[in-house]
Amino acid sequence: MRHIIIGAGAAGISAAGEIRRLRPEDEIVVVSRDDQVHSRCMLHKYLSGERTAQGINFVPENFFEDNRIQWISGRSMTGLDCAGKRALFDGDSYLEFDRLLIATGAYYLVPPIPGFRESENVYGFRDLCDAQAIDRAAEKGSKAVIVGSGLVGMDAAYALMERGIKPAVVEMADRILPLQLDGDAAGEYQQRFEAHGCRFFLSAKAADTRRDGAGRITAVVLDDGTELECDFVIVAAGVRPEVRFLQNCGVQVDRSIQVDEYLRTTVPDVYAAGDVCGLSGIWPNAMKQGITAARNMCGLSERYEDTYAMKNTMNFFGLPALCLGDINRVGPDTQVIVEEDSRVYRKALVENGRLKAILLLGDISASGIFQYLIKNEVPLPCCDRDIFRLTFADFYGFDKESGKYLWNAG
Repeated sequence: MRHIIIGAGAAGISAAGEIRRLRPEDEIVVVSRDDQVHSRCMLHKYLSGERTAQGINFVPENFFEDNRIQWISGRSMTGLDCAGKRALFDGDSYLEFDRLLIATGAYYLVPPIPGFRESENVYGFRDLCDAQAIDRAAEKGSKAVIVGSGLVGMDAAYALMERGIKPAVVEMADRILPLQLDGDAAGEYQQRFEAHGCRFFLSAKAADTRRDGAGRITAVVLDDGTELECDFVIVAAGVRPEVRFLQNCGVQVDRSIQVDEYLRTTVPDVYAAGDVCGLSGIWPNAMKQGITAARNMCGLSERYEDTYAMKNTMNFFGLPALCLGDINRVGPDTQVIVEEDSRVYRKALVENGRLKAILLLGDISASGIFQYLIKNEVPLPCCDRDIFRLTFADFYGFDKESGKYLWNAG
């Protein structure tokens, strides 16, 4: 049997390894646009100079050779011939398949600001090729504008600051990291970034640009008329699943590829995993999806059930943070529990006796239980500040007859 995998990210690589484990004699071909396997979670380490390109590779050096996997790099899928079971590629080439996994991830959005889509000094920060392009542009002392202050934007800002560049960050919300943190936690990070020279323009929009004779952007103009001089721009304003090549081929696409619980698309023998199917944008879940899809491609019948994706971790300037759930969703029946001292800030949202979200800043140790409680909607044994000191032991009882510990959660 011939398995074709499109994409060499977390989902694609995990799938390839699992197929080889299950089907030692099958043919496996991985096709990717990038010419090097890399962790996009580590791109900021490359841009800052802390790691080399090889240093953010997440597979063993001889992964493809040792697993007898053919890897075709530098190629992009352009279409799908369902009747002929062929994946089509640039250059009018194709590969026939028995099973196909689409794990093409997502691409960054460039907002419709004059000059942004035409200028050669506007970059995304999604793949290694993006980071390499920024690396070539980021000379010490150069000026950079970053549009968007989510995790990608702040990773880029932190990496540039490690190189001696003090960027200007433009954010439409009234605080940085608006989807990941609340105002208090975001303020702690903003103070640290500003102390190291980063400038923030909040509740602001990039509205226009100034360009030189070659069409390169020399300044970003905000909606209030403020001009931010720059040598290059990084766009970190959101992503979309990479489904642009799936036109009129039978694969049902909404915003993302539609899959069933077995990660099958609407076309027989075609599967999808990772960002492209919109189930979860976090790395561990993409790996799980790749493994689950691989098992089903090999004839097993395994459901993918871990769709919980509201988890964010970060660590800037030695200050770690973890947020589970939507910490900014406070309704009329939400109990807000806050604990703060000179070292830590903790915030929990509880509704109907169940934990809905939690934010930990400064100390994120022993936090594994909170994701379990939120995902499984486990009733809490407490509803005050003791919630921050819960452990799995709080959900065990003792059976006097058998002498065994019993799990009481739920």
